[in-house]
Amino acid sequence: MRVSVDVGGTFTDVIVLDEDSGDIQLDKVATTPANPAEGVLEGFDKVGAQTGDIEYFVHGTTLGINAMLTRSGAKVAFVTTRGFRDIYVLGRTDREPMYDFKYKKPKSLVPRSLCFEVTGRLNYKGQVLIPFDADQAREVAQRIVDQGVESVAVCFLHSYANPAHELAFEKVFQEVAPQISVTLSHRLSRVYREYERSSTTVIDAYIKPITRTYLTRLNSELVNGGFNGNFLMTRSGGGAMTLDTAREEPAHLVLSGPAGGVIGGAFLGKLIDLTNMITVDMGGTSLDASLIAEGEPTVENEQVFQTLPISIPTIDIHTIGAGGGSIAWVDEGGHLQVGPQSAGADPGPACYNKDGQQATFTDAALQIGFLNPDNFLGGEIDIDPALAEAAIERLAQQLGMGLNDVAAGIVSILEAKMAGAVRVISVERGYHPRDFALCAFGGGGAFVAANISRELGVPLAIIPPGPGNFSALGMLMVDVVHDYARTHITGLVDMDPAQANQVYTELAAQGQAALASDGFGADQQQYLPSAEMRYRGQEHTVNIPLPGVTLSTDDIPLITERFHAAHLQQYGHSMMQDPIEIVTLRLRAVGLLPRPDLARAETGSGNLAAASRGSRMVYDRASSSQIEYQVYDRMKLGAGDSLSGPAIVEEPSSTTMVHTGDALTVGDYGELQIRIAQRGDNG
Repeated sequence: MRVSVDVGGTFTDVIVLDEDSGDIQLDKVATTPANPAEGVLEGFDKVGAQTGDIEYFVHGTTLGINAMLTRSGAKVAFVTTRGFRDIYVLGRTDREPMYDFKYKKPKSLVPRSLCFEVTGRLNYKGQVLIPFDADQAREVAQRIVDQGVESVAVCFLHSYANPAHELAFEKVFQEVAPQISVTLSHRLSRVYREYERSSTTVIDAYIKPITRTYLTRLNSELVNGGFNGNFLMTRSGGGAMTLDTAREEPAHLVLSGPAGGVIGGAFLGKLIDLTNMITVDMGGTSLDASLIAEGEPTVENEQVFQTLPISIPTIDIHTIGAGGGSIAWVDEGGHLQVGPQSAGADPGPACYNKDGQQATFTDAALQIGFLNPDNFLGGEIDIDPALAEAAIERLAQQLGMGLNDVAAGIVSILEAKMAGAVRVISVERGYHPRDFALCAFGGGGAFVAANISRELGVPLAIIPPGPGNFSALGMLMVDVVHDYARTHITGLVDMDPAQANQVYTELAAQGQAALASDGFGADQQQYLPSAEMRYRGQEHTVNIPLPGVTLSTDDIPLITERFHAAHLQQYGHSMMQDPIEIVTLRLRAVGLLPRPDLARAETGSGNLAAASRGSRMVYDRASSSQIEYQVYDRMKLGAGDSLSGPAIVEEPSSTTMVHTGDALTVGDYGELQIRIAQRGDNG
């Protein structure tokens, strides 16, 4: 069997896939923030997964990003070339909210007092200008130890061209303090831009001790229980990494959990022939939106988290504080606001009866009739509508509004924020949402899918099977991935293919060694080359897939055509006469894992009476009236069954809203396909 676990801020999702039958078992348990491993093991017990029978265990976690958000990572020292001590603290000396006079830069992960410098200098070609001073390095190492540092980030000038000085410092430091973890920048990023490499290295060092402790503890518990399969972690850039690699390079885990849902969306889209898809993952704390074009997730080679750049391949996921636990509040101007603060798992929404006093999206959905109080997680969790009503009533009194209008307003405000998040990864990337289907999952995605689609002009919404656990399901579809890059600035027309091929030979050798270490034979390896390119004089680049790892001058016309098309898509224009430069050569080495087959859904009878659960009244804000929605059990709907809104489709981990004018059909794999009535349509 294969098992995957996605640890979120509120719930831990567990999926078990029987590879012989294709049958899937899924469940949820509450996340245990103090020790996430407890929640993982509890999930194993709940689904009855026998650790000795597991061939692949794939895990995604928000541990790294949560440590950054809450500033609860390790005490880190930063070491760089003499004369560049302030490179990390100064950054780019700019700020993203240019016109926000109240803006305050987030606290640095490393204070200036823990930034150190060592003599030794390379030029941009990697040639030695000033020799490395090992004695000074030893003094710096001792000062770091005396400061009680837990982790060290090392980024020397031009180490992307020659890592010798970083390796020399690591050797010295291990002699002084072998118990302290060290991150070297060239192992994460062999590209230029010193600040971005420094930031990437610091992030890795900041989350390394906590990640290592967690993964080591979890692996030990699994092995003690008889596990002898493959332990994989999902990567922020898609794919997976082995346990050993994850412990050494945890920066690749920053968006580990959300990446699973995007991978699952791409997999499902290919199954049902929808290769253009926008994924929306709404959990208890946040919403993650991403775009899949022509069957492939959008991968960026640099992302920014709380103004901190991280230069590693990352699926383009836009995250906002909008989830089931998002708290509603009244601002100083007397206006209703929702989020980004969240009630989380503890105390959770008011209706959880855990002493939560503030109204949340979940409370509002319960109040207006979206949510069945007797079917929360299949009835496993008791929720109290009276507590939700009391929390919303307190807001209603502040606002001077009716109870139901406030509840409906909470839902509408959060839906508007979610639509804005989708625009960021679609419209702002040069894509129109109407050319895509919306795949919504997470515990709350199916609640909002229809209205978000309508707001954006999306014609079709997809609710996958097991939407509350879908990110965990996507983790079962991964391959093992290693990403490599090397700065190689050259004009495209006058490029020397032999030099580029030499770089790719070196990168491929690294990939082959890594995949062989992971246990992959030559017939299980795949190599995907690409190049970051720009028009000469530009600052930023576009990543273009290349025909192969061996290039010739005959490939230049095709590469040129691809670059112009990609630049037009991303920026709205191309400059056909301007010279083109290659900036960075990249290679993705893939270890191919066997692809599991998903079982097709049983064909439905067309008789909806067997699936009927009666009806429920839902408050409609537009008409200020109650509307009757027919309620159906998703588990009793089969492929080909169809129904029209207003309707509600319930299952243990999620609730799907089908509004007036919308039409739902069950697809071949049990996915719900909702045709969205657009504004102005009849009915």
